[in-house]
Amino acid sequence: MKRSSTLISQSMDQLLDAREAAALLGIKLPTLYAYVSRGLLQSRPGPAGRARAYRRAEVEALREKARGARGAEAAGALRWGEPVLESAITAMTQEGPLYRGEPAIALARRDVPFESVAELLWSGALPAAPPRFAVRAEGPVLARLARALPAGASTAAWQTLVVAMLAPHDPGRFDTSREAVLPRARSLIRWLATALALATDPARAAASRLAPTVSGAVAAALGVRPEAAKLRAIDRLLVLMADHELNASTFAARVAASAQADPYACVLAGLAALSGPLHGGASDRVEALLAEVERPRDGARVVYERERRGERVPGFGHGYYRAGDPRATVLLETARAVGGRAPGLGELEAVVAAMAEHGRPGPNVDTGAVAIRCALGMPRGAAAGLFAVGRCAGWIAHVIEQYESGQLLRPRARFAPKHESAGGI
Repeated sequence: MKRSSTLISQSMDQLLDAREAAALLGIKLPTLYAYVSRGLLQSRPGPAGRARAYRRAEVEALREKARGARGAEAAGALRWGEPVLESAITAMTQEGPLYRGEPAIALARRDVPFESVAELLWSGALPAAPPRFAVRAEGPVLARLARALPAGASTAAWQTLVVAMLAPHDPGRFDTSREAVLPRARSLIRWLATALALATDPARAAASRLAPTVSGAVAAALGVRPEAAKLRAIDRLLVLMADHELNASTFAARVAASAQADPYACVLAGLAALSGPLHGGASDRVEALLAEVERPRDGARVVYERERRGERVPGFGHGYYRAGDPRATVLLETARAVGGRAPGLGELEAVVAAMAEHGRPGPNVDTGAVAIRCALGMPRGAAAGLFAVGRCAGWIAHVIEQYESGQLLRPRARFAPKHESAGGI
């Protein structure tokens, strides 16, 4: 048993051969060997007696150290973890984000409605009573929209289409004052929720638009019974997705706002960045992982197979949270409480357990979102769409802050010609 555990640990330890390590560092093989001889990098015997190997974590650490030595402070400003501008909206802590000083985790556990949290991000204060987000005008005809994209189009595609169609119907959208932006923001969030129906069952769109709350609109769009516990679960997910400081989509929205693009264009910029598999699309990678787990006992096998192939297990680990993503903890607890034995939830829990058993990174918010999707019986792909609904609140907060700053975000690049070729002639 001990020998089996050791083999599993070794198979999960990500090792690179010399060519892979050199490629990651952006250097040639002789330079790599020079690094080893100078003690800058340690090599070790490869698996099954193969050539020398290198730990990925050590190679990446050396790469980051080299970058820091080469560049001035500005060169690293846009990499993870280094502040690039000032903001009064969200502070990052290891216990989760603080929305205008309010812990997001506490807001979710207290079941503060998503609408109230959105207003907190926009104004700096929680409203006395949950506001109602009204849908402005009729916008594009839903029946016409339902035929606009081919069957099987992603939720992201539908949400992007809806926002793009709404913009030309609003001639006053170029007013960037807070008073003009906020009514449009409330309506946009409702439309993003309704777009979930267009991606799954267009017949539900009308009911989604008429629902009294955003969580109710989501439930109607995705065929979830509007029971109190289920609506609270949706609210928790939206609240924990609402903002996360300068993530890729938020920064994209701020760049658009800095050029005085209208709110619809800023949200489209956010949606474009969010759709990437390293951001909002990460939940779709968790769904693909889950599809490989036919029954709970397959969880460990699927994890080991992924790592044997050198593939990162999606939905686990986070670049900021050293002890695990606290948002995932809340969402997994909520999914267990409301989902019981919902299809897919047990299989996802098995993957979480397999990762924990062997000391691998804990689940992040993408796994938590998929857990809520499973618990509520939502269709696959819904988690990515819910991410957009929730994060739109944060985008708007940052867009308003950027409008009011009056600054154009225009970073500079340091010209760095590549002296080494990766291939031969």
